[in-house]
Amino acid sequence: MRAALWYDKNDIRVEEVEEPKVTNGNVKIKVKWCGICGSDLHEYLAGPIFIPVGEPHPLSHNTAPVVLGHEFSGEVVETGEGVTDLKVGDRVAVEPMVVCGECAACKEGKYNLCEKLGFHGLCGSGGGFAEYTVFPQEFVHKIPDNLSYEKAALIEPMCVALHSLRMGKFMTGQTAIVLGAGPIGLATIECLKAAGAKLVVALQRKSVRQEYAKRAGADVVLDPNEVNIPEEVKKLTNGLGVDVAFETTGAQIGFDIGIDSIKYEGTMVVTSIWEKDVKINPNVLVFTEKNVVGTLAYRHEFPATIAQMSDDRIKAEGYITKKISLDDIVKEGFETLVGKDKKKHVKIIVTPDESLL
Repeated sequence: MRAALWYDKNDIRVEEVEEPKVTNGNVKIKVKWCGICGSDLHEYLAGPIFIPVGEPHPLSHNTAPVVLGHEFSGEVVETGEGVTDLKVGDRVAVEPMVVCGECAACKEGKYNLCEKLGFHGLCGSGGGFAEYTVFPQEFVHKIPDNLSYEKAALIEPMCVALHSLRMGKFMTGQTAIVLGAGPIGLATIECLKAAGAKLVVALQRKSVRQEYAKRAGADVVLDPNEVNIPEEVKKLTNGLGVDVAFETTGAQIGFDIGIDSIKYEGTMVVTSIWEKDVKINPNVLVFTEKNVVGTLAYRHEFPATIAQMSDDRIKAEGYITKKISLDDIVKEGFETLVGKDKKKHVKIIVTPDESLL
């Protein structure tokens, strides 16, 4: 079968690889659509980050090259012995967590914090940029018939956003700022509006993404090149600042503006994956008892996200800006997302089945 493999930074190749075989407790999935994630771009530009190189991943026991792709939907085509919850023909989305199930975090149900954590599509256990993949039944979720395979490829990034709201202890009626209007920033805006946010401010430099932020539900979109965002936020919140900030840029400016925009005892949730260190004077937290909390992926959010997307509480409209073939993933996918037109795109989704294009 064909699959896209990460060999090294700036080196992704579509090659013929052995088709995976179904095993006990697992299901085999024919991939329909898979999104290119910001994490994939980080690996392309600056990796390895999550990808095992040199030393095998403790759970997959594999090293690069690895099959990429972790935001995907598909159809169950075969089930292994012991599989009871799924059957051939089921329409599914995959929660791509590779976890040990034995460490303290896993035993607490916080499997996203597994001490050996890996991601399907990054750690060498297979992935969604392929014709087929095999994965454990407990992380494969049925999707309703009214949710298209294309939209189901957006469930994973929406779960990232929903989990970040939970980590920030966001409550209905509160106010928020979202730093950045890329795919995760837009997903965060949508989840905030679905959760009943009183006010959602978005930071986004001038580009078409400002319009995307408004479409996702942002009440106000501010450009850091044009205004002092913390001052504007205070004007919008009776001089206080917002309750929660969500940092999705992975840049110092987003980190700084986020902290300066939250009220006393406010919380900034750091969702982004960082390529560089960030500087901070702890006094900005100490003097106002502000909180900074990290968030990683998701846990137990897939069912809630599927339900909210299927009944249009989370609409996820306009996210898919391009559909491409697996064979064109480098030129039409990765190179587009790092090139001059990158701001025009939210999510490029990829299919190994050209009949879907």
